[in-house]
Amino acid sequence: MPTEISQRCRAISPSATLSVDAKAKALRAEGIDVIGFAAGEPDFDTPKVVRDAFKEALDRGQTRYTPVAGTLELRTAIAHRMLNDHGLRYEMDEIIVSNGAKHSLYNVFQAILNPGDEVIVDKPCWVSYPEMVRMAEGRPVFLNCPESQGFLPKMDDLVRCISPRTKAFVLNTPSNPNGCVWTREQLQELADLAVEHDFYIIADEIYEKLVYGDAKHYSIATFGPAVKRRTILINGVSKAYAMTGLRIGYACGPRDVIGAMVKYQSHATSSANAAAQHAAAVALTMDQTCVEEMRKTYEKRRNRIVELINAIPGLSCRMPSGAFYVMMNIRGIQGKFFNGKSLDDSTAIAEALLEHAHVAVVPGAAFMAEGYCRMSYATSMENIEEGMRRIAAFIEELNAQNA
Repeated sequence: MPTEISQRCRAISPSATLSVDAKAKALRAEGIDVIGFAAGEPDFDTPKVVRDAFKEALDRGQTRYTPVAGTLELRTAIAHRMLNDHGLRYEMDEIIVSNGAKHSLYNVFQAILNPGDEVIVDKPCWVSYPEMVRMAEGRPVFLNCPESQGFLPKMDDLVRCISPRTKAFVLNTPSNPNGCVWTREQLQELADLAVEHDFYIIADEIYEKLVYGDAKHYSIATFGPAVKRRTILINGVSKAYAMTGLRIGYACGPRDVIGAMVKYQSHATSSANAAAQHAAAVALTMDQTCVEEMRKTYEKRRNRIVELINAIPGLSCRMPSGAFYVMMNIRGIQGKFFNGKSLDDSTAIAEALLEHAHVAVVPGAAFMAEGYCRMSYATSMENIEEGMRRIAAFIEELNAQNA
């Protein structure tokens, strides 16, 4: 049929996180008070200096196309940030600015994958990684990282995933959805494997500023020239600077890969928002105190939500080391009945929490982690307290109905 939707698009699953967030917003539009733990979006205001820079750019007339790869101002700011934070040097033709880090990731897969190429993705994983690989006609290969391992990989398992078709490994640390942070030793082993087997490392570092306790973030591109030549660093301003709606992400990597991304982007979207690029340059070069203040607030919220989850019978979670997510283990309540309906999987439990407790969480199935629900603590302490009170009341009623 000439008028049917392409097989490629029909095979794509919609973003579960955005779907849950949309349902929560629809309920709020009906006047229902919903506590949202679904969206991975900072609740802080964008810093005033950044907002002022955006307005200044508009007043200056920065409303035209910019170079596809991004303004020289912003790419210089990115290079400065990389040098200052990690000691990494990138030239202007080794940096591309895109419409958010998600767009940068999409561009990478389009630039490096041929049909049938394999990309190793550790799971639980962010919902878009496998879909983006498939959209580039690649094949995701999943590395299982169970909660018993702290959601971190065993290198023997990773080695078994490598084949002659392996083109890349997606490294997301700190992780969405589980908040785990790779150790320096694990990163070194991955770096050695990438050099030995000659595959790319796509390092999604969007949460690099949000690390807690004794955990430390290491950028894998710092592990030697051979690793840097195979690493594409992905980052942006959405999470650390509370700038999600401005849609500025970037990639740093080998100039042949970045050059291919620029060519692809030139036909797909052209340049990113001009005024937002100026605001992002200001964010990356301004005093970073506000980023640390937000990080400290997230850490307090993390500690409290973990405490509250583990106090509810049938629920549990590990203490995440980074990002602003926690994976709530729901296996203790799976299979129980609420108002005659079986809560046999994470989707049913998330739907019941939204309908009956007016709390929005994302089912773990979306992250290839059945038996869990992801909760974002990028919300106020007041919302955390009230939301967890509602969940506790729901579980109490659930247990009573199944006594």
